[in-house]
Amino acid sequence: MVPVSTVPRLPPRDPLGHKGTFGNVVVIGGHAANPVMLGGPALAARAAFRSGCGLCTLAMPQPLLASALAVASSATGCPLPVDETGELQPSGVAHVFDPVVARSHAVVVGPGLGQSFAVQQIVLRLASTVTVPLVVDADGLNALAATEDFARDLTAPTVITPHAGEFSRLSHRLNLPCDLEKSELWPEAAHRMAQRLGCVVVLKGAHTVVSDGARVWVNTLEEPALATGGSGDVLAGLVGGLAAQFVGRDGHGPLDLFHVACVAVSVHARSAAQWAQLHGHAGMLALEIADGIPDAMASMRA
Repeated sequence: MVPVSTVPRLPPRDPLGHKGTFGNVVVIGGHAANPVMLGGPALAARAAFRSGCGLCTLAMPQPLLASALAVASSATGCPLPVDETGELQPSGVAHVFDPVVARSHAVVVGPGLGQSFAVQQIVLRLASTVTVPLVVDADGLNALAATEDFARDLTAPTVITPHAGEFSRLSHRLNLPCDLEKSELWPEAAHRMAQRLGCVVVLKGAHTVVSDGARVWVNTLEEPALATGGSGDVLAGLVGGLAAQFVGRDGHGPLDLFHVACVAVSVHARSAAQWAQLHGHAGMLALEIADGIPDAMASMRA
């Protein structure tokens, strides 16, 4: 385990670029049955755009899509078919979003997706077939944790973004020791899971830890304003947006997935810290974290 102390510089933005230059992110999420959840994927899409990606597609249950696009109005909508109860239909979903995913440069799955066998099927299919960076968050992680031997299916270049509870469930499924009582144990825990899965782990908390199984970076910027609903969805979209721009479809961009995750966590924390300088350490909305991303990135570039 090699500790990393600094976050890499953000690569320069091509002054002659166009929307196709800066990557296309697909966000798959939302739940139309009880309870209805539509904010998470909309926040992730907004964060992806705020990070500088050129295009974003919101793939969501058809009954929710119009409302989500009101929050992320720059996104393109991809309506996913549901049954009479509002649950997603896996075969119909695959038929609709396969062509969309094929044109993407990064995929984010999980925000507000709900928990059902259909969701497990959708998440595992993505994990085993996607060849561009895949960010698995929230209910995407719950779908993995509910699946026996899910590690065998995780062949995509993947970033997982669990909080402590989700991390514990994944560890239990993988039969990995998991002791998160003390913050000094988090780097080793994230390192161990990253090695086991062959992916980048972003273990979210007051001092978020990022590991790819070889390197470990710990965020030292504390900001309690981040303890607000939707904050994790913003981070997932931010990771996806940066991956689409800087990793590339072939994985040979100016940053690798580990560095993208480190930059995303740093930008996320910095956006919240800049908001807190004006407003204090409570009351921030996730939408404000997303909308503060450009200023946070500009300060990092400076």
